[in-house]
Amino acid sequence: METLKIAGANQPDMPWEDRPAGSKEVMWRYTQNPIIGRHALSTSNSIFNSAVVPFRKGKYNYAGVFRCDDTNRRMRIHVGFSVDGLRWEIEESDFRLEGADAEIGQWVYGYDPRVAKIGDKYYVTWCNGYHGPTIGIAWTDDFETFHQLENAFLPYNRNGVLFPRKIGGRFAMLSRPSDTGHTPFGDIFYSESPDMEFWGRHRHVMSPSAFEVSAWQCMKIGAGPVPIETSEGWLLFYHGVLRSCNGYVYAFGSALLDLEEPWKVTARSGPYLISPRETYECMGDVPNVTFPCAALHDPATGRVAVYYGCADTVTGLAFGYIPEIIDFTKQNSIL
Repeated sequence: METLKIAGANQPDMPWEDRPAGSKEVMWRYTQNPIIGRHALSTSNSIFNSAVVPFRKGKYNYAGVFRCDDTNRRMRIHVGFSVDGLRWEIEESDFRLEGADAEIGQWVYGYDPRVAKIGDKYYVTWCNGYHGPTIGIAWTDDFETFHQLENAFLPYNRNGVLFPRKIGGRFAMLSRPSDTGHTPFGDIFYSESPDMEFWGRHRHVMSPSAFEVSAWQCMKIGAGPVPIETSEGWLLFYHGVLRSCNGYVYAFGSALLDLEEPWKVTARSGPYLISPRETYECMGDVPNVTFPCAALHDPATGRVAVYYGCADTVTGLAFGYIPEIIDFTKQNSIL
């Protein structure tokens, strides 16, 4: 059998903690979770659903954009830096956007960002307020100034996640068309763009599963971190929602997408990888939420570290090995 190949730059100093002795979990939580508390800023009510990437700046090795809801409960985005990916220095001021057409440049709200490095630019996507939620896009090369582009789609849309390279010569993005609120529906779709402005060639990727097949993802689903390229396909972590007798429960699992036609799913996990269990995941502003938004990985070792929001309040970290996660996805596929 061909050895699994994983694309990306090696990250020997990425956050990591070995699997607990005796554990058989495919992914396991960092014992020091949460790594970012709700009061890391003087004005923050909560800090969660945030994205990080390797980025060298002075003493720092990582940069990130963080959802920081303030004590007015306004949804804001802030920049942060870290030496080790665990201890973060988050700026008190909102991230700075410039260059947008005035029609879309007026800030309404922004939340659940992701960051993808494509070429020499870092592209941030987030849920941007424009007559309802849609997908905002900006790029930066220094994590100081962010150059805002056109919104990708019409309202209503959430969970815009870029692929880390062009596919067929075009930029590519996953998203979840939705509505103004939290109506119990949501499929993942794929879209392409020649210029990061005009998006089309939309393709359906995945729908929620049947309750009887995989209940944790039976109500709605959405893409999580930037997909990881492997020789087995794009490894996608995605969240799913169960509507329980006690409200919504957000867990996350994994899928494999075809490398050149990513709207074609080749495997999809029936069991979840992480579901609310710990106190910081079950108790908070929105109980019972584990929501992945970013992943660091090291191709040489196969290690992956997934950053996820906990109860819409704090930020946690979970670890695993990409080869094991791929095997888990294939062996437990519901396709």
